[in-house]
Amino acid sequence: MKFIGAHVSIAKGVQNAPINAAKIGANAFAMFTRNQRQWNARPYTEKNIREFKQNIKNLGFDPKYILPHASYLINLCSPDKNKLELSRKAFIDEIKRAERLGLKFLNVHPGAHLNRIPISECINLMVESIEIALDNSKNITIVLEITAGEGSVYGYRFEQIAAVINKIKDKNRIGVCLDTCHMFVSGYDIRDYNLYEKAMDEFNRIIGISNLKGMHLNDSKHPLESRNDRHESIGKGFIGLEAFKCIMHDRRTDNMPLILETPNNTIWKQEIELLRSFLNY
Repeated sequence: MKFIGAHVSIAKGVQNAPINAAKIGANAFAMFTRNQRQWNARPYTEKNIREFKQNIKNLGFDPKYILPHASYLINLCSPDKNKLELSRKAFIDEIKRAERLGLKFLNVHPGAHLNRIPISECINLMVESIEIALDNSKNITIVLEITAGEGSVYGYRFEQIAAVINKIKDKNRIGVCLDTCHMFVSGYDIRDYNLYEKAMDEFNRIIGISNLKGMHLNDSKHPLESRNDRHESIGKGFIGLEAFKCIMHDRRTDNMPLILETPNNTIWKQEIELLRSFLNY
């Protein structure tokens, strides 16, 4: 079964995220666990937590198909000691928030080395940051998102993600999120069935399909291998509709959150309906 949704707002409280997801006909969703533009955030109240859990139950959501997203401020391999400390502190806070909400995952961008440290040190810092966060939680799986590779951002090739996963002690608590826009602009062409299968076979060979915990479904405003991270509405960018038809028909993407991060939230309901329509043929 396909679980499709979007990255919805938590305005006026995290408990509103399930309500916002239900309004667009989603059976999965993503959200930030807190204000993603600030290092510090007000802690959840017991009311926030109680109402969030009640809303996901009442609206029929399963925590397995909710993929919270960590703040973009977090850089797990920052060469700046102060920024690295802030990032680790914020990441621990976010993983604890996800745990308090009864969720299973926390999605995070790997980080950027800023061309100031060797790649080997970047990987080691990232692994250390992840291990610290895992040590501060019991039930959350950290989901690394493949990136677009802009500037000094790490994690735009499958081999780069695998290099981090291979160093994590508890591999049962680490996974991967594939973003279609990021894949495409970093060089993985998915525009037809054969190309899509080639990319997914490569992912399986290098990382392992069992590590795939979710996907972000976005078209791209920029062409293949441009390494320019600008999302577009489904079918309106350089990727086109065929890739999304492949995803909808791929049994490997069953039973995981498939999340829109497309730029026009007023058509998310229609985009979800479009994706579901692909299942009919």
